Amino acid sequence: MRVFITGSNRGIGLEYVRQLLARGEQVFAGCRTPDKATELHTLKKTYPETLAMVGLDVTEPASVEAAYQAVQSHMPALDLVINNAGVNPNEESLGNIQKADFMRAFEVNVAGAMLVSQQFFPLLKEGTNPKLVHIGSGAGSLALGGVPELYSYCVSKAALNMFHRMLEKDLKSHGIISIVQNPGWVVTDMGGPNAELDVADSVKQQLAVIDKLTPADSGAFRDYTGEPIAW
Repeated sequence: MRVFITGSNRGIGLEYVRQLLARGEQVFAGCRTPDKATELHTLKKTYPETLAMVGLDVTEPASVEAAYQAVQSHMPALDLVINNAGVNPNEESLGNIQKADFMRAFEVNVAGAMLVSQQFFPLLKEGTNPKLVHIGSGAGSLALGGVPELYSYCVSKAALNMFHRMLEKDLKSHGIISIVQNPGWVVTDMGGPNAELDVADSVKQQLAVIDKLTPADSGAFRDYTGEPIAW
């Protein structure tokens, strides 16, 4: 399987890289500063043939296009794209919500996913049983009501859900399966030390869900266990 992952230098993205490489997959790891991605360089020593690091800032169209060209020069197709890059300003109480933080969350969590999905669509079209996975959050569920003090994050993840619902209709006609997947509350820099899930366990379960996806699943909003989440 040929895989492109955004935000792959730490947390959930890095763990996806680790586990996919261990399975023998070809991985393109997108991150803003590959030269400083120490853990990716360590993995590169172990997997020199199946790991390629790609410079990528999901908020910059030119950077997304350059990443696409870099991947295309190595592979004529992709089987899986994981939109993992995300930000969470944290601790936003009413009266202290900053416009800059709000807009940054939209720029990365929504516009970034849009730019990557659109740019890499031609490679996915040529893939084998191709899949596009957006790493979302239960915090973006209108039914669940969000999480206190995470205004920017919750609202941007809800917007990602709507982008996914619209995009899925276009992708389905080309045989591409698309879902939003909630990784759970994971112990990462973003999730914090008090989170409920170990990152390795979360990604292992997420991959099990991704592996079993069929066209009938396209358009879904799923938990890391595969259970549906209310929109």
